[in-house]
Amino acid sequence: MLRSRSVTSGAWRTLEWSWNDPGTVFFRYPAGAQVKLRFGDGRWVGFDSQKQTLDGTPYKILTWGRLSLLFVRVQINVAQSTQITYDIYPGQLGVKNPENPF
Repeated sequence: MLRSRSVTSGAWRTLEWSWNDPGTVFFRYPAGAQVKLRFGDGRWVGFDSQKQTLDGTPYKILTWGRLSLLFVRVQINVAQSTQITYDIYPGQLGVKNPENPF
């Protein structure tokens, strides 16, 4: 499902979060923005995974499975405040391409 959000610059911003549920998300723009998965409780214990820089083509894909009782957050860091559009598939793994090109 396509989603759009306003994102302010300056730090890592959480777009989505999940707990004990797999998922897949596709990003494409804005070029230069960084995306990652952050696993953990969000306070003291945690680690980053799949950090990627967007370049406009091709799609960048982040996927996560069930990791016991860890929270996972899909995060983005942008140089300028902007509107971001992404395609997310909660509860699904193995999605290779977005259903809705953007």
